Amino acid sequence: MSGTSPRRLSRRGFLGYTGIGAAAVIVGTGWSDEAAATPRLREYPFTLGVASGDPLPDGVVLWTRLALDPLAPDGAGGMPSRPVPVRYQVATDERFRRIVRAGHVLATPELGHSVHPEVTGLEPGREYFYRFMVGRDVSPVGRTRTAPAPGEMPGSTSFAIVSCQSYEAGYYTGFQHMAEEDLDLVVHLGDYIYEKSYVPEPILHDGTPMPDYLRTECFDLPRYRLQYALYKADPHLQAAHAMCPWLVTFDDHEVENNWLAGRSEVDDEPDQDPAVFAQRKADAFQAMYENLPLRHTQMPSGPNIRIHRRIGYGALADFTMLDGRQYRSERGRDDPSATMLGGAQRDWLVEGFSSSPARWQIIGNQQPMAQLDSNPDPAVETFAAAWDNYNVEREQVLTEAYERGVDNLVVVTGDRHSNYFMDLKADYSNPDSPVVGTEIVGTSIASNRDGADMLPVGENYLAANPHMKFCNFQRGYSRVTMTPDTLTNDFRVMPYISTPDAPISTRASYVVVDGVPGGVSV
Repeated sequence: MSGTSPRRLSRRGFLGYTGIGAAAVIVGTGWSDEAAATPRLREYPFTLGVASGDPLPDGVVLWTRLALDPLAPDGAGGMPSRPVPVRYQVATDERFRRIVRAGHVLATPELGHSVHPEVTGLEPGREYFYRFMVGRDVSPVGRTRTAPAPGEMPGSTSFAIVSCQSYEAGYYTGFQHMAEEDLDLVVHLGDYIYEKSYVPEPILHDGTPMPDYLRTECFDLPRYRLQYALYKADPHLQAAHAMCPWLVTFDDHEVENNWLAGRSEVDDEPDQDPAVFAQRKADAFQAMYENLPLRHTQMPSGPNIRIHRRIGYGALADFTMLDGRQYRSERGRDDPSATMLGGAQRDWLVEGFSSSPARWQIIGNQQPMAQLDSNPDPAVETFAAAWDNYNVEREQVLTEAYERGVDNLVVVTGDRHSNYFMDLKADYSNPDSPVVGTEIVGTSIASNRDGADMLPVGENYLAANPHMKFCNFQRGYSRVTMTPDTLTNDFRVMPYISTPDAPISTRASYVVVDGVPGGVSV
């Protein structure tokens, strides 16, 4: 099995090996042979940390990836080309005096020696601690939390909004501060990695020059694996993962800048073979699965992956994570056939508005949904990479939310490397169109380097878009606190990331009141 080519091992191939039991071993979600011998490894294998994600009321998915030498140029992390048994434990206390779940999983070379055990049988709305073991080596301890029980209304829940973490652009001080917050979730909205360096002279986060082999663009599975290892070796990112469960989706840079559906950015070049980009997507998606706390239902099948999904958080909130890349058509602002989501995903999103009993509808979205006119001139000039170029579909989605009685629609968005707080309207050409929801656009962790509090373009945005209440261009993240009555967003920003240990502060706070679309400054 270790000789199977990773390129050809699709999700269907995994699940069709020899039945469900073998599939659980191969995809790293479970293993029943507790007596199997664990070979000792020559170095410490947990160099990329631990993580958890997609919490349910009775469980979470845990993650780690073994790597003896995480930046080994071949992308294999210095690991042997054979499976390695891994043990895991889940406890109610950080010292593991009361272990409530334990098991074995198999880290295979086919999945980059990553494991994704899906732990069940836990209590809802409770904090747990977890760790992994290989031989005598023990991983760092992670903290996670299960979702509240269906129908339960928590008094308060806090989560962070984060995106766009170009490693070369600066230090991960935002993650350093995030790891110190008391959060229940992190919602990551894409650009977890960048497929190449966008900085002329990149450095490693230890301050040394980046080796040449890490400056090349990612095109195949070994190189994508290496890029994830580069990012995940950062201790602040590891600490943020270990602090609470994450919900993740992707944007473009996990594969290639500005890709959509089956089209590469370079498809207009002569003799471009679509199969080449399909293989690149397959490799990129596999590396993403290997390096993030995703369930087996998010395992890619060749160049396809099901990343859109809905996570219930008791009666308080539903988190709906969208995919604005795989099904996106070419843009056409007022073209009724132009789509960001594709028909099936759009229908699934809209039906969720009617079926959900949750107080708050949180939509995890990659690119700004509210209209963003770039200047105050009479003509509307919008950005290519946004819902503004899928205007008809945006109107359909927001009208459906309004007509189906969604009182508390909050879209959280990444991509833009800026902080915005905006009202959502179905028809921005009509001043009397009602406000149907709120959009929080969170800035980048690192991309665009230090940034600034305000830029001239921001003054244009505020003048041209009366539904925009705030904008800012510093690095950081958003911290959101939900109660049954209010949702409060704090824009957490830093003055710089070009050097380590910048302080963090709350630049602005906005609150949305239950049943009142839009929000006000506090």
